[in-house]
Order: sequence, then structure tokens, then C-alpha cells
Amino acid sequence: MKPLPVEDPGEPDHRSPARYLLWLARTQVRSITAGAALGTIWMLSQALMPAVIGRAIDQGVAAKDSGALLSWAGVLLGLGVVQAASGVTRHRFAVFNWLAAAYRTVQVVTRQATRLGSTLPRRLSAGEVVSVGVADVAHIGDAMDILSRGSGAIVAVAAILLASSPPLGLVVLIGVPLILALAAPLLRPYREHEQRQRELAGELNTQATDLVAGLRVLRGIGGERLFAGRYRAESQRVRAAGVAVARAESKLSGAEVLLPGLLIALVTWLGARFAAAGTISVGELVAFYGYAVFLIHPLKTVGEAAGKLTKAHVAASRVVTVLGLRPEVALAGTSRPAPGGELVDAASGLVVRPGRLTAIAASDPRDAQAIADRLGRYADGDVTYAGTPLSEIAELRAHILLAVNEDHLFSGPLADGLTTPGTGEDALERAVRIASAEDIIAATGADAHVAEAGREFSGGQRQRLRLARALAAGHEVLIMVEPTSAVDAHTEARIAERLATARAGRTTVVCTTSPLMLDRAAHVVYVEDGTVIAEGSHRDLLDTEPRYAATVTRGEEQPTGARDGTVREEVASP
Repeated sequence: MKPLPVEDPGEPDHRSPARYLLWLARTQVRSITAGAALGTIWMLSQALMPAVIGRAIDQGVAAKDSGALLSWAGVLLGLGVVQAASGVTRHRFAVFNWLAAAYRTVQVVTRQATRLGSTLPRRLSAGEVVSVGVADVAHIGDAMDILSRGSGAIVAVAAILLASSPPLGLVVLIGVPLILALAAPLLRPYREHEQRQRELAGELNTQATDLVAGLRVLRGIGGERLFAGRYRAESQRVRAAGVAVARAESKLSGAEVLLPGLLIALVTWLGARFAAAGTISVGELVAFYGYAVFLIHPLKTVGEAAGKLTKAHVAASRVVTVLGLRPEVALAGTSRPAPGGELVDAASGLVVRPGRLTAIAASDPRDAQAIADRLGRYADGDVTYAGTPLSEIAELRAHILLAVNEDHLFSGPLADGLTTPGTGEDALERAVRIASAEDIIAATGADAHVAEAGREFSGGQRQRLRLARALAAGHEVLIMVEPTSAVDAHTEARIAERLATARAGRTTVVCTTSPLMLDRAAHVVYVEDGTVIAEGSHRDLLDTEPRYAATVTRGEEQPTGARDGTVREEVASP
């Protein structure tokens, strides 16, 4: 068997849930076929046992032939050995098929999430993505497992009964599709309830994620109880939907027992009629009773297949939804402009000159964010770098880095989470110093394990670590949005001074309204209603542009030192 996961999962067919499941089956057709063959052998070895027992009764017990009895006993032992060996190997393939389908689904969804980038959280909630990785992959794995088991069950039952008694075999061949047809009306409400429960569970996962992320803020404003009540009410909706799923599933499970039971009763009745008419012997009658008992398991497997394939179809619909998304902004350029050119945003009239620190101060912070998204090509716009449209630049992310406060710290060793392959220790140390994060590294150690999203750090500490990571990357163009909004004034002053010095000669854009950062910028651009209306140094704009002064001082009278950038309003660290 191949090691899992495979290196290349391939390109999935996501035109529909059924096509996706068929694509999965094709990618592991060998293991599924092997599992079906072993499942057939496993079932046949069990199905042959009643026939061997019947022969032993007819040729050994009834004929009083001890040699024949011993011979058939040996055959029965051999069938037991074959059943054990094939059962163990079949189970191995079943586990492999389950894992292969689950891993492949995780791989293609993860790859798609990487391709989508910032598009994913805008189009799908975190809860829906979590549901794909937790519940849906399990149901899809179950579908690949049941394909081999179900097909083996049907083949074994039809083969043994057709060989032993064509009428009984025909009864089974006709009866199994009839059972599935009778159970079909139960599958639709089950699928609908399952889909509804999945949607509500995804919404609840999203709400839980948001609550955990903002728990400190909720406690600070006294909103913890309110949101806990909302979460409780939402969880009750999920519980009610789960009960509806269980109710539909119980009906389906009952049908899985009742309908095959009726078929088994019919086979038993026909066998008794044949024996009474002298068509079959006593040993064959015992064999048919054995077949009737044997049929319980394979026919239940067929009913189980209907339920699992329904669940897999619902799960696959969520997967193809993710795979069907397309990035809002495509990165497929081929041009490679020389570094050091101007970065121009036509929509706002912004011109970022190369090799210096430019600050963008906007009356509405959303305008600055929109400009930053266009400059980093996370949103469409008429933006050029060195005269080349961003849409035509190859490997754009290697040239321009956009750092925002929504970025997360990765779990794992702290130093690994702050660097990329090829980043040396000296570069990391410089970045940590520029971000004024030396105290964090000294307190925890560079090899300290970071929990998910760096939740053990305060808001200001996380912000400084994110800044250090962005600086350590060493991009030609670095764009930052409010990189010091959660740190105290003294720390911000150090960062502003060090940043201007460290990034000398490289293009740096900072979206901020902090006087400390603005005073260190070589060029300040004031934006109102999404358009550049004033440019110059921080001090010149304070004297000549009242709207700029009102924006950077929050409309209050400027405190002593505000004009030279040495004082700013207190910013609380969350």
C-alpha cells in the first residue's frame, strides 16, 4: 500500500457532489477493487459454510459415513481459515480506503484554501471550514469503505444463491433493488435534515470561534453573559436539528432491519416449500436456513451503504462548495519589473516613491485599508509598480508584503513562526529589535512553544511579534496597517524611530493616524473620501491642513509636543 497522505492529491472533479465522490473512487480504484474482492471472498467463505454443513449432514450424518463427515469438517475448517485471513486483509484495505479518501479531501481543501487566501473568510465562515475538516471527511471516508464492503456483500449473496438454487438467487437479485427502492423515500428527508444540521453546526462553530477570539473583550465590557445566552440558544437549535436527523436515521435504520428481514422470511419460506415438495434434501434445507441467517449481515450492509452514501453526498456538497470558489484576485502575472520603482494607485491618486517611508493618514480608516488592499493586490484596482500593473507581475507576493492586525501567529516554536525559509538569525534579531520585542523573546525564549493564534500574549505583544515577522521577511515593499495601535506611547516611539532607520532605502508604507509614526515618515499623504487631498511632512500638514490636524489629534486641542511627534494620546492595550 502507498504511504498516506499522497504527495499529489490530483485535481478533483467538483462539478457536483456525486462527481467528486466518483473522482475519489477513481483515484483509489485499485485499493477499492482489492477491498471488494477480499470482501467477496470473506462473504463467500461465510456463505459456503451452510452448504458445507448441509453436505456433511447428507453425506456424513444421514449416510452414516464418518470419512465423509471428517472430510466436510476439514473443508469447514479451511473456510474458517480463509474467512479469517480475508477478513483481516479486507479490514486493512477498508481502513486504507477510509484514510485515503479523508486525507485526499483534506489535501485538496487545504490547497484550495491556500489558493483562495483572503477570499476564503469573505465567502465562507470559519465554522463551515471546520465542519469540512472534522465531520465531512469522516463521512466521505465511510463512503469509500462501504463501496467495497457493499459490493462484496451483493456479489457473494447473488453468487452463492444462484449457484445453489437459481429461484432463490433470483429472489435476492430482485429483492435487493426492491429494498433500496422502498427505502428511497426515507433517504430524502434524512438528507435534508442532515444538511440542515450541518449548516447550523457550521454557524455554531463560527460563533464559538468568534467568542473565544473575543472573550477578553467580552469580559471587559460585561457582554460575556449576553453572548453566552445567544450561544446557548443557537446550540439548542443545533440540538433540535440533531434530533430531527436522529429521528430520520432511526426510521432508516428500522427499514434496514425490517425490509431485509422480510426478504429473509421469503427465502426461508421458499426453502421450506422446496423441501416439502422433495425438490431439495434435508441437508439442503438446513443449508438454506443457514443462508437465511447469513443474509442478515450482507443485506444490512446494503442498507448501511444507502445511509452512508447519503451522508457522504451531503458532506461532498460542502467540499465542492469550497472547491468551487475562485480567488477574488488572481495572481497569474509573468512580468518581472526591476525593484525600486514607484507604487501608484490611480483610484486615490497615491504615488509611493521608492526607497522611503510613506505614511497614509485617512479621515476614515476604511479608506486607508482599502488603499492598502489594492497596493497588496488583495482587492482589484488600477495599481502599478515600476510602471507595470500588479496583475501582470509574476510572484507578486515575493515583492510586496501587506501586514495587517488580523494576521495570526502560528502555533509552534516562536522563532519558527517569525521567520520564513532562508531567514537568518541576524535578520530575526534585527527585526525583533526594530519591533521592540526583545523583552518578549527574553521572557519566553526563542524556542518557546506558541499556542494557537498566540493567545498567551497580550494584544500589544502579539502586534509587536507580527511586526517583527513582517520585517524579518525583508520584502522590497512593505505595507502595514496600524502596526502600533495596541502598544503604549513609549514603545511606539522606539518602533517609529527604529523603523525609519532600518527600512532606509526600501519602500515602506504605513497606514496610521499616530503623530509619533507620522512624524518619522519621510512623506505623509492625507486621504479623505478615498482620495489624496494633501501631501507633505507631518509638521507642514499640521500647519496647513486643518482637517489633517483634526484627524491625527482626534479633533482635540493638540497637547504640548504633538507638533514634533514626541507626545500622543494614550492608547490602551487590550
